Amino acid sequence: MATELTVGAVSNTKENWQAIDWQKINRNVRRLQSRIVKATKENKWGRVKALQHLLTRSFSGKVLAVRRVTENTGKKTPGVDADVWDSPDKKASAIKTLKQRGYKALPLRRIYIAKNNGNGLRPISIPTMRDRAMQSLYLLALDPVAETTADENSYGFRSQRSPADAIERIHHSLIRKNAAEWILDADIRSCFDKISFQWLLENIPMEKSILKRWLKAGFIEKQTFYPTEEGVPQGGCISPVLMNMTLDGLEQILKEKFPRNTRKTKNKVNFVRFADDLLVTGRTPQVLEKEVKPIVEQFLAQRGLELSKEKTRIVKVTEGFDFLGQNIRKYSNGKVLSKPAKKSIKSLLNKVKAILKENKQATAGNLIVRLNPVIRGWANYHQHAASKQTFRRLNHNIFQMIWKWSERRHPNKTAKWVRKKYYRTQANRNWVFFGSIETNKNETKEVSLYDIALTPVTRHVKIKGEANPYDVEWEEYFEHRLGIQMAKNLKGRYKLLNLWMEQKGICPICNQKITKITGWHSHHIIWRSKGGSDGNSNRVLLHPQCHSQVHCQGLSVLKPRPNTGV
Repeated sequence: MATELTVGAVSNTKENWQAIDWQKINRNVRRLQSRIVKATKENKWGRVKALQHLLTRSFSGKVLAVRRVTENTGKKTPGVDADVWDSPDKKASAIKTLKQRGYKALPLRRIYIAKNNGNGLRPISIPTMRDRAMQSLYLLALDPVAETTADENSYGFRSQRSPADAIERIHHSLIRKNAAEWILDADIRSCFDKISFQWLLENIPMEKSILKRWLKAGFIEKQTFYPTEEGVPQGGCISPVLMNMTLDGLEQILKEKFPRNTRKTKNKVNFVRFADDLLVTGRTPQVLEKEVKPIVEQFLAQRGLELSKEKTRIVKVTEGFDFLGQNIRKYSNGKVLSKPAKKSIKSLLNKVKAILKENKQATAGNLIVRLNPVIRGWANYHQHAASKQTFRRLNHNIFQMIWKWSERRHPNKTAKWVRKKYYRTQANRNWVFFGSIETNKNETKEVSLYDIALTPVTRHVKIKGEANPYDVEWEEYFEHRLGIQMAKNLKGRYKLLNLWMEQKGICPICNQKITKITGWHSHHIIWRSKGGSDGNSNRVLLHPQCHSQVHCQGLSVLKPRPNTGV
């Protein structure tokens, strides 16, 4: 174990947040995580525990944990102590607070947000910054185990996996000749809120004392404390992994009960799970009702869970069923198509309508800035389905809504005048809604409404079921997938794409991947204030934190060498 000493312990001196060597930090953590994966695959649980102990007490692990909670979308949301770590000094001081000895989790702050379907509210429990950082620290040590032992066809809340993977998996199961004709569409009732504490403490491979403190922390709502006796809070960063580990193992049980290449293969049982939504295929409704469903119910009962009677049903594939916002159905010609579900379409139109209602007095430019992320995000989610006709129909519906918004602003003007003010011809497109906005540089910039009908429909390539982002054996595979994904994300943004490819997707400061999730800043090697050009030869992509570090310390950044030439 001598080699792990380079990971480092937390010193008593105050760290300079901007001077941290992120390349070394990431390398240390990554090395330990890959060793945890190896020990897990070899079933050496004593070694797994020792490596987890080392990682959760290392300086590198604690620094990354603080960075995670201070760079994600909830970084400005405080817990019950009303504290946020919003400065480099606070972040540096926070590193020393991540100690196991004497640690006590504070109650969570309970708030409510609207459900995705718009029906009712969903409770969210927000931990304090310190508790979030502790969860992030232990997540660094637990997630490699979770990914190694996970069900192959589990796709929710997992690194490098998406709803498109789950939909593609069920599509593959149904498109085959003589495929299953029935589906068990199962939903777990209050999955996060009902998981058994006892099962978690007995089966989750992490420090029991720390886990118990999180589970028993309780929550505060309207200045009243409520204890918790079951479930994991929806709001903690480690909660999705705990939920996944609770449900992992069901696919293997079904495989053992209905093995392939035997007579029981005729039952055509296939399994797909995304978070707490389960799909199981079957040859007949009797197989699903009398053989598969009891196995699922028994598995869940051991963990304090049960199926939702209202949402769980057995349906015929030719009738279609909704899954992750899409309707999947097998048609009479034998084709299996997934299309945006009616509920999902209605949700988008309601969001557009709400934005228009909230911005009656806004300028056209500001309205477009509000609408474009909503429309583009919805289109990108559904671009892997058979969505072309839906996109055209939605384009017409959105146009009608915006035309009414335009006419309402100028009731005394003619339709011709309104069209001239708000619409123009752009390339081969007529009636393009446009406006202007003020940029941060006090410059006027023209913007136009995103045309959802122009979204290309492409086939998604499903991730391999056994792929593990923490396993060094899969490094090249994930690099290839990331390259394809970033090429799609940066399509049309040629300068950024060329920079990303020139750097091989690596930030030169921390030597970690630049992705859509991490974000990026475009840094001028020779500052423009010192005469540097704005061309690609003088630019390099950096992570936001690394960019801040470069400017705070006055570091020089070298341009990556080209792949060809001297």
